[in-house]
Amino acid sequence: MHVVIMGCGRVGAQLAQALEHQGHTVAVVDQDPTAFRRLGSGFGGRRVSGVGFDQDTLREAGIEEAGAFAAVSSGDNSNIIAARVARETFGIEQVAARIYDPRRAEVYQRLGIPTVATVRWTADQMLRRLLPSGAEPLWRDPSGGVQLAEVHASEAWVGHRVSRLQEEAGVRVAFLTRLGESMLPTSETVLQEGDLVHVMMRCDQVDQVEAAFTSGPEEANA
Repeated sequence: MHVVIMGCGRVGAQLAQALEHQGHTVAVVDQDPTAFRRLGSGFGGRRVSGVGFDQDTLREAGIEEAGAFAAVSSGDNSNIIAARVARETFGIEQVAARIYDPRRAEVYQRLGIPTVATVRWTADQMLRRLLPSGAEPLWRDPSGGVQLAEVHASEAWVGHRVSRLQEEAGVRVAFLTRLGESMLPTSETVLQEGDLVHVMMRCDQVDQVEAAFTSGPEEANA
C-alpha cells in the first residue's frame, strides 16, 4: 500500500521508516526540506517539500494512489485540515491525525476523523503504569464484537503459565510486553513480575476477564 505522511518530525520519520520496513511505499510531506534528514540515507520513499493540505502537493506525494494518510505535523489545525482534504477530496478511507488538544481530538473523532491526542495518550499510558488496573481497550473489530485489550494481571499470577491464565479467564493472550520488548507466548511461557498482558476477547466478557486477572488462579482462592 502507498501511504502519505504529512510532517517529518520524530513521529513522522519513525512512522515512515516503520511502514517502509513493512513493505509499503511511503511519501513524506514537510514545509522544511531540512526535516527530511530525519529519514536517513536508507529511506527509499518520496520526499515532497510543501504544505501538507495543498492539493497539488498531495498529488505530487501520490495521494491519488494512496491507501492511507497520516497527518503528524506540529500544528493541530494543519493536521485536521490535511486529514479532511485527504478524506473528503481524495476519498482516502484510512486517515488519522495527531492532535495535541484533547478537547479538539474528541470533536474531530465524532466527525469521523480518527485522532491521536498526544497529551492525553501519554498521560493515560503513565497512569496505566503507575496505577495498573482493569482492562484498557487497544483495538475493536468493526462489528464491535471482539477487542484487543491490555489487562492488568495481579501478582498472584506470577509464576503461572500463560496457558492456565487463558483457560481460567476464557481469553486468548495475543502477546506479552516484558522489559519493554514484545513477545509471543507459548503454552510453556510463565508469567513474570512486570509483564504487560495483551489479550483478545469478546467485548461482552470484559468484567469476567478483569475478575479472573485480579483474583489469581482458582486453586489459590479455594
